[in-house]
Amino acid sequence: MSSDSLTLTPAPRSDAAEQVRAEVREFLAAELAAGTFTTHVDTWLSGVDPAFSRKLGERGWLGMTWPKRYGGHERSAMERYAVTEELLAAGAPVAAHWIADRQSGPNLLSYGTERQRQEILPRIAAGECFFVIGMSEPDSGSDLASIRTKAVRNGDGDWVVDGAKVWTSNAHTSHYGIVLVRTAPADPAHRHAGMSQLLVDLSLPGITINPIRILDGGHHFNEVVFDQVVVPGDMLLGEEGNGWHQVTAELAFERSGPERFLSTYPLVAEFARRVADSGDAAALATLGRLSARLLALRQMSLRIAAALDRGELPNIPAALVKDVGTTFEGDVIEEIRKVVDVTPSLDSADPLGRALAEAQLHAPGYTLRGGTNEILRGIVARGLGLR
Repeated sequence: MSSDSLTLTPAPRSDAAEQVRAEVREFLAAELAAGTFTTHVDTWLSGVDPAFSRKLGERGWLGMTWPKRYGGHERSAMERYAVTEELLAAGAPVAAHWIADRQSGPNLLSYGTERQRQEILPRIAAGECFFVIGMSEPDSGSDLASIRTKAVRNGDGDWVVDGAKVWTSNAHTSHYGIVLVRTAPADPAHRHAGMSQLLVDLSLPGITINPIRILDGGHHFNEVVFDQVVVPGDMLLGEEGNGWHQVTAELAFERSGPERFLSTYPLVAEFARRVADSGDAAALATLGRLSARLLALRQMSLRIAAALDRGELPNIPAALVKDVGTTFEGDVIEEIRKVVDVTPSLDSADPLGRALAEAQLHAPGYTLRGGTNEILRGIVARGLGLR
């Protein structure tokens, strides 16, 4: 399968994946019983708990597919999928390590220098080093070709970075960002040329992190401003000028995972517990529709995980999963809201009311992060030869 194809080979069943799934379920049940976390909606973005991430690292559940020489465990993408799926279904606090484990680590494996890999990847796998994505900008949105953050070499061979990035989730709690910058002037005739990626230590002088709060007052989105930030010359990631290709490959990891349709799963699970034996025809019909869509999305996402296991980069199918998955997340809220007599409130004593409130207040971000649906549909249309 090429990266331009929408045809995906079915994902094989994996006994090893089911074994690790059982282990994760046992671990999560014990953690919930001990009160170390409580279930919430959208915790892969808002549930920052470094101690919990370290526990996962200790059990070998981070950096699972990476080579052992970099702190990884050389397990399959299907085994990793089982772990991430169970963590999301439980609403566990996984946001601290999520981006580093999902895409920054694979990006370093593909394009990093040996020194970068040796210094950083074992710390990610241990749950001790967290990353952010530095792509979108205040005046660019999802059109990454229009970025204006620039990096120029100084007399010492270092990079001097000026500009700003937005929607940088959890930059205030992270150690590094992989930042897309212009290292050559924009060329209208070749919009994707002249871009590079830098590995930026977020503690460097000249970096300001400003919170962008969501509707419930929560802080995970940020604006990151770079003012004459000096980045060591050896922190270029990959090849100078190859940034667009590297970002495109990275987005296959970002867009295709189960988090793109399981952010609201704790709400679906609470709804199912409420109505399964209710005899309420409308509510049961809603549960059936949501379950059918959820299973279809899961199969799509599993097939992409299998493709990644084979070393393929299914960029277009990943864009489709992200579009359809985040649309589903928004529909979950509306479908459930119509058939339950529950007042959404973060302070509700009813777990369904709390989950519904959390999902509603996080909803504007579902179709924004990872690329807006309009951009994703354009990618799919080009893949089908429609534009």
